[in-house]
Amino acid sequence: MMDDQEKENKQSFITIARREQIIEATIKTLDEIGYVKASLAQIAKRAGISTALISYHFADKRDLMNHLLMELLERSTTYILGRVQQEHTTEEKLTTFIVASLDYQWTHPAVHTALIEIVFHARTVDNIPYYKLNDEDEDPMLNELHHILLTGQKDGIFGAFNVDVMANMIQGAIGEYMLNPSLTNKVDLETYRVELIRIVNQALNG
Repeated sequence: MMDDQEKENKQSFITIARREQIIEATIKTLDEIGYVKASLAQIAKRAGISTALISYHFADKRDLMNHLLMELLERSTTYILGRVQQEHTTEEKLTTFIVASLDYQWTHPAVHTALIEIVFHARTVDNIPYYKLNDEDEDPMLNELHHILLTGQKDGIFGAFNVDVMANMIQGAIGEYMLNPSLTNKVDLETYRVELIRIVNQALNG
């Protein structure tokens, strides 16, 4: 027979597995039908479980989406910054930041879509769209990009430019690729990646 600790560990494992199942079903739902139509019933259908079971783990749709948002941000941040931190020079870090960001979006298209759906359609309890929230200081990706650019300027590797403008320009160019089908249909990932890095380097040293 299992002792109390073994029972607790088993229950914890089951809980984690169930929540992960719900999270993955939510990603699929957002990718297929979008945030507005993504009801708990639709998510439960794709997870192959009851709506009541989702409600056992998450208070409501907003609670589930908030958890998913944090999960998706953590996944992408861990992947991208993990690759950036393996580099040594400022130029290598910046290049890897761009490459890893594009690679992650390309290899996780459903995740990217789910993230965009939440950011642009979810609302806070005060009915404020997430994309209007001023949480720049809490964005580890933007903070890392700022750090790379500032370090490059301090060390004389990059020229003079407004770091805020440059960081947002780079992030915008990264995010735009997957959101623009007319662009992805004409320009493959490798070409876009090489061209973006070339343009950014010219801007940094211009």
